[in-house]
Amino acid sequence: MPKAKGDVGKVISVKGNIVEVEFDDGVPEVYQMLQLMEDPEVKLSVYSSSGSKRFYCLVLAGAGGLYRGARVKDSGEIMSVPVGEELLGRLIDVFGEPADGGPPIKTKSRRQVQGTVSDYNDVSTHEEIWETGIKVIDLFSPLLKGGKMGLFGGAGVGKTLLLTEMMHNVMTGKPGNASVFSGVGERTREGHELYEEIKSRGLLKYVSLVFGPMGANAAVRYLTGLVGVTMAEYFRDEGRDVLFLIDNVFRLAQAGNELATLMNAIPSEDGYQSTLTSEMAEFHERLVSTQKGVISSVEAIYVPSDDLLDHGVQSIFPYLDSIVTLSRNVYQQGRLPAVDVLSSSSSALNPNIVGQLHYETAVKAQITLNKAESLERMVALVGESELSPENQLLYRRAKKIKNFMTQNFFVAEEQTGKKGAFIPLKDTIAGVASILDGKLDQFSEDKFMYVGRVDEVVNGAGNG
Repeated sequence: MPKAKGDVGKVISVKGNIVEVEFDDGVPEVYQMLQLMEDPEVKLSVYSSSGSKRFYCLVLAGAGGLYRGARVKDSGEIMSVPVGEELLGRLIDVFGEPADGGPPIKTKSRRQVQGTVSDYNDVSTHEEIWETGIKVIDLFSPLLKGGKMGLFGGAGVGKTLLLTEMMHNVMTGKPGNASVFSGVGERTREGHELYEEIKSRGLLKYVSLVFGPMGANAAVRYLTGLVGVTMAEYFRDEGRDVLFLIDNVFRLAQAGNELATLMNAIPSEDGYQSTLTSEMAEFHERLVSTQKGVISSVEAIYVPSDDLLDHGVQSIFPYLDSIVTLSRNVYQQGRLPAVDVLSSSSSALNPNIVGQLHYETAVKAQITLNKAESLERMVALVGESELSPENQLLYRRAKKIKNFMTQNFFVAEEQTGKKGAFIPLKDTIAGVASILDGKLDQFSEDKFMYVGRVDEVVNGAGNG
């Protein structure tokens, strides 16, 4: 519970977005909000202890007004954000203030940003697939309703595009659902484009957005992810099916690292903060489904230097049900979405959840793609014609599967000039099964690029 107002302290040091404050009588609680006595607009949040009666505080606003010896007082409040139906269709900053040029947001209630993990007895697990209409994801890395999916990829391989398309496909025609988008450490231009795209698609009324862009200080970027989680928890507790999207989690870890450096914390593996594991746990363990409602999360994760073994990236893996790896090599071949099927996986891909036909089709396709990959070096050296007839057939079918996994996106229609498509899972399974069974061996591989269903291959060839 918040303490009564009154505790007064003085600033000992100012290091960027971290301020060290010493209290003479009484001490504040962690996450307590402090104000500069000279200017209440200068806001701090107590983050951790740095010694006897000394605390490191995050500067949330008005860093220019701080100096050594400045007096601060305990506000008696813990950082909170407004929550409610009024946030649907609005874009806010980490303080709950509108960032979309709209009128002030008035809600009936607020929630503390630093929430608590749901009680174990309240947590609910679901084994239901949430169709995204994106072939490669629905077949090889299905999204569980109430599960967590990670989109891993380096710079510029299509993480945000895929994330936006998933939100478009899942939210369209489902007015009972709600979506929360948390933009952590991304470019302001990308955030603006995303907002305009959602608005033009008529989805804004189902979505709440909170942005902490790349230009914001590390404290704001770090808290943006937690503010998004707080909003998602509210909609879940109201009985909605919530789709939580964050772009991206690596920037969240990076912001925590910047703060740890300013607090002189001894770094751990790969130079990351020693508290990285607990920070990722604090974030992910709140994204759970309960008896009241469901939270399904889709997280974009930037992979520095395309190195999946980076410690910041590895710290996220344990919390995910589905892993989608985006490949620069696939992207350069002109196949979008640029998903590396053999590096992607999902715990939902078992016959008890997806059904026997889906499971067998996906596994057969993975085996075919894996065998074809082992033939790649031979083809590069001596050519496809030097393979045995059996291997030639397998190699061509693998190429058809890869090309069939390409898809035109709704959210990229303006850039590509091609109409987007939502492909039902049953059509995807039927198409891949037809390729594996040799029913489409007579068609060349290029006929499978950017088609929705295999019927388009047959009809297109017939018309030609």
